[in-house]
Amino acid sequence: MDFLPIFLDIKGKKVVVDGGTTVAARRVERALLAGATVEVFNDNLSDEFRPLLENPKLTHHPRPIEKADTVGAIVAYGATEISERDTALHNMTRDTGILTNVADVCEYCDFITPSVVDRSPLVVAISSGGTAPVIARILRARIESLLPPAYGKMAGFLGGFRDKVLDGITKTRARRRFWEDMIDGPVGDRYLAGDEKGAKEALNQALAETGDGNTLAAQGEVFLVGAGPGDPDLLTFRALRLMQRADVVLYDRLVGDGILELIRRDAERIYVGKRPDHHAMFQEDISELMVTLAKQGKRVLRLKGGDPFIFGRGGEEIEKLAQNNIPFQVVPGITAAAGCSTYSGIPLTHRDHAQSCIFITAHGRDGVLELDWDVLLRPNQTVAIYMGLSSLKILSDNFAAHGVDPETPAAIIDNGTRPNQRVVTGTISNLYEKATAENFTGPSIIIIGGVVTLRDKLKWFTETKDGKFTMSLGAGETL
Repeated sequence: MDFLPIFLDIKGKKVVVDGGTTVAARRVERALLAGATVEVFNDNLSDEFRPLLENPKLTHHPRPIEKADTVGAIVAYGATEISERDTALHNMTRDTGILTNVADVCEYCDFITPSVVDRSPLVVAISSGGTAPVIARILRARIESLLPPAYGKMAGFLGGFRDKVLDGITKTRARRRFWEDMIDGPVGDRYLAGDEKGAKEALNQALAETGDGNTLAAQGEVFLVGAGPGDPDLLTFRALRLMQRADVVLYDRLVGDGILELIRRDAERIYVGKRPDHHAMFQEDISELMVTLAKQGKRVLRLKGGDPFIFGRGGEEIEKLAQNNIPFQVVPGITAAAGCSTYSGIPLTHRDHAQSCIFITAHGRDGVLELDWDVLLRPNQTVAIYMGLSSLKILSDNFAAHGVDPETPAAIIDNGTRPNQRVVTGTISNLYEKATAENFTGPSIIIIGGVVTLRDKLKWFTETKDGKFTMSLGAGETL
């Protein structure tokens, strides 16, 4: 993060703007809306200033700004498009502690002016750190369309109950949960439907029933959420919503850093990761911990790579929760086989190569599994093997020993869907040697079957250094 995002209180404070351009007018307009007293300096003002000049808090000086004019100012804007004046303003304010922003001159900026979605008192500010303001404006337009104006009015409405809720619910976690339940529940629904009276009645009733918050705080819950194979863009909307409501998060190494950044900032984080032959916490202990935390009245987010119910031990965890009468929600995620194969350009099924696909894991509760080879060896079938990196030599030997053609195509995808994704393709006979040469560390998934040949044949995906994938043409093809 290159800039600290803050909202500055400038009510009744002095703001100076040097310039009469359209950009200068926008700076003046924003400062006036925020309650500042503004002085603008330029001999000629653009037409955009006409409605602003009627504001009693705006003073126009038909000359360039001078150093004495900056005394007492909290913010100074430069928007003249004249480099000498921009430099002069920067020099005036450099040693005085006045926050300065000169349009389109990053080295003269103490702060960045963001694109703003104004639903006062609800305000959304978007910045690209000055590197790509057009992207910020595009995002602002999208948020404008997604955020109804009524949300701002609802924020003001709920603000009128803030002191009452503070007095009525003494515990911080219970108070936060109360607001979440009201906004996502009957109060928010009624207010957005235009029933302000009904919203007020529902809020007062809920507050009366809550008491001091002790009962509410005792109602813990567990969210079992699939985080997908690694790319944060693959999270579901529901997963994102619950990630913002959790009090404590249990996560493992399969959950990428980009996903962890989307968790509510003040949520407690507990690492419960497992690596081959090394456990930060055993599965039974994880399940017990979820129960303990939920009984303390906390909302527990169990964040799992891929999908919780596909080799994610989600079934074991909800059994424990059910035994202890702990309420829970399960959110599916994109499983590793689907996500990693797609990002590496290998379809799991294809009419000419595979009419079925089977998911297996190389590890069970007590180590390497005895696999059902009669099921695995069927023709025209793709086999996706989870947690098979450490057992790759054993798997390769067993496939060959059970009569599988050693030239059967195979691939291993390491850190699939992430920026450091690597893919090796080969055959059952040489995949182990190729993976060893690449020094893969996992998490990895193995794909076996004729569909692997499509990665090179079709060349649908081109990997780039930043981990992105773009469509490309096959050999000899033209647009």
